Amino acid sequence: MKQHFQNLVDEEEANIDLTPMLDVVFIMLIFFIVTASFVKESGIDVNRPEAATAVKKDRANILVAISDKNEIWINKRRIDERAVQANIERLYAENPQGSVVIQADKKATTETLIKVMDASRAAGVYDVSIAAQD
Repeated sequence: MKQHFQNLVDEEEANIDLTPMLDVVFIMLIFFIVTASFVKESGIDVNRPEAATAVKKDRANILVAISDKNEIWINKRRIDERAVQANIERLYAENPQGSVVIQADKKATTETLIKVMDASRAAGVYDVSIAAQD
């Protein structure tokens, strides 16, 4: 009987409780998800013009692309020019520290670029930049 009791005690001591470790792992996972900044993409590749004074912009969370055919793209979707302001307002409400970066193709017209800039300023975002290559 004593030997049987000793075997039960040894089995209980041999088991490792993983619950605290799993708790720590889940807390770390939640922490990293909350603190991560998600990169948004405009949805198309644009041939940007070159600029000698181009500067890297941090916190560019609202990307607007203008294709060579003057199509406006936000979040991998083609947007009508009348809906640009509403889309920028929504994205700016999600991240008020973000700025708008317009990726205009070399062949895009200045008229479309100005419309997007006006829409972003009308949406309340005054930190607007135009993407260029070094």
